[in-house]
Amino acid sequence: MGVQEVNDDNFEAEVLKAGEPVLVDFWAPWCGPCRQIAPLVEELAGENSGGAKVVKLNVDDAPGAAQSYGVSSIPTLMVFKGGEVVDRFVGVQPKNRLQDAIDSAKA
Repeated sequence: MGVQEVNDDNFEAEVLKAGEPVLVDFWAPWCGPCRQIAPLVEELAGENSGGAKVVKLNVDDAPGAAQSYGVSSIPTLMVFKGGEVVDRFVGVQPKNRLQDAIDSAKA
């Protein structure tokens, strides 16, 4: 399963009420670092299928969720578990750091 797009309308259902940990990539198409990290996010989605969900939220199309979580620079990546933010990263991150955050949220 690839990366799912979420927006303000389905953020609560897809992220906050998800039964598994969710990595949310807050991004925008005009953001260079966002495009740079996109292939990593795709890989994480494939490698965590069944144990965690990986979604992208375009901050231009869905400003509400981004605002409510204080996203002021992108890319911002957050790991949610049980509707709460358990980890947060700003800027391009190494894949293993993101995977470690997902793994600790699964535990």
